[in-house]
Amino acid sequence: MLSSRYSVNNTGYGFMMWKSYVSVTSLDEAAQLLAEHGASARIIAGGTDLLLEIERGQRKGIETVIDITRAAGLSEIRETDGRITLGPLVLHNQVVDSALIRDKALPLAQACWEVGAPQIRNRGTVAGNLITASPANDTITPLMAMDAAVTLQSVRGTRTVPLREFYAGLRRTVMQPDELLREISFSALKPNERGVFLKLGLRRAQAISVVDIAVIVEFDGEIVTRARIAMGSVAPTIIRLPEVENYLAGKALTKETIREAAVLAGSIPNPIDDVRSTAAYRSEMIRILTARALQMVASNAVPQIPEHPPMLWGASKGHPPALGNGSYSHSEHDPIVATINGERREIAGGQGKTLLRFLREDAGMPGTKEGCAEGECGACTVFLDGTAVMSCMVPAPRAHGAEIVTVEGLAEAGELHPVQQSFIEHAAVQCGYCTPGFLMAGAKLLEECPNPTREEAEQSITGNLCRCTGYYPIVNALIDAAQKREEVGS
Repeated sequence: MLSSRYSVNNTGYGFMMWKSYVSVTSLDEAAQLLAEHGASARIIAGGTDLLLEIERGQRKGIETVIDITRAAGLSEIRETDGRITLGPLVLHNQVVDSALIRDKALPLAQACWEVGAPQIRNRGTVAGNLITASPANDTITPLMAMDAAVTLQSVRGTRTVPLREFYAGLRRTVMQPDELLREISFSALKPNERGVFLKLGLRRAQAISVVDIAVIVEFDGEIVTRARIAMGSVAPTIIRLPEVENYLAGKALTKETIREAAVLAGSIPNPIDDVRSTAAYRSEMIRILTARALQMVASNAVPQIPEHPPMLWGASKGHPPALGNGSYSHSEHDPIVATINGERREIAGGQGKTLLRFLREDAGMPGTKEGCAEGECGACTVFLDGTAVMSCMVPAPRAHGAEIVTVEGLAEAGELHPVQQSFIEHAAVQCGYCTPGFLMAGAKLLEECPNPTREEAEQSITGNLCRCTGYYPIVNALIDAAQKREEVGS
């Protein structure tokens, strides 16, 4: 039997995911650790890609993980002299929630809304999306269209790199082992500019792009003075379409102009051919999405994000408490001290695994289920410092000093949570394996939206899969729980 301080990778062998886990209070401290440890160290924020890569053995030789998630002041979104800056800890949900981004960088907000599901958007950062460098990463496309730049930091100083020069190939960037991403910046859209981001996926949520596009057009009256078009998931890196951009300049966006621009876009040679799409299908979808995006911009009918989308982050809005007693370093023998379901626990072991396995194997909370272990099913949803996250995507040492609520902690004073009671009444449980995750998502939904619409209820569970396909009674149970709670409250 494997020791509790080991994880199991997809080969079935036990291994420790890292030797040392350090939580820091500043980027300067993180940069110093990168300089000391070199290529054997990695920065972790959301960890929604890195954690899986380590556990699957795709990232070898990582001995030190540097957690910046509780360093203060790194999730700021600000505008200065017409230029918008994102800090390295800005979450996808924080972009969606930002009035500034919705008003002056809507394509980025639309792209962030398309990323994963609420629990993923509560962990994943825009900076991490850029660094992972997948051509299917949604946020790169609008940032490329907006001529964004990234500022990199090391103990040697800082340097700013245009995003178009940041990528060296498939999943490769120009970052050096001792560098971290300090900020992302781009020009805010001007009053005479309109933009849109569109994505084609194989399902409505939790979908990786088959093709995505960001279009930004500057007008003088009805005439295009400048167009910027970027496409994702069609080449080894996100690309711009200069031929189409040049063609549109000086023209009105008539039906004929849009048709010709779309045909020109669809003639891009050799789009990638992979498990999600053939090259021929991508070529046709490039043409269709280009036409659709230009039509939306021309008619000023760009789709908007829901005004109050379910975030599942409660009052914290994704901002965890800063480290109260400075940075700390954990090795395999150091205990994790956390408040779990209102009880302070000090638990030895669990350092080299995910929060999911720590809760199940070390904290004795088996209600948190492992359905996929890669952020796809939501069965492992818990509240971490008040925010709903998928615990399979969180490193266990992040729990040190944190407050965690699992499904075992939903009931209070012997009374079932309204969502739990409603699930019983509506027979919203079939095999039951996914139920803990749905209950956690539903409870957080009611905290944010006391009287959710059916659409809001459906959006709140886009990160949760029911393999029995019992979605109708689940949604009905959520709405009924809200109604009953409102009646009791009135």
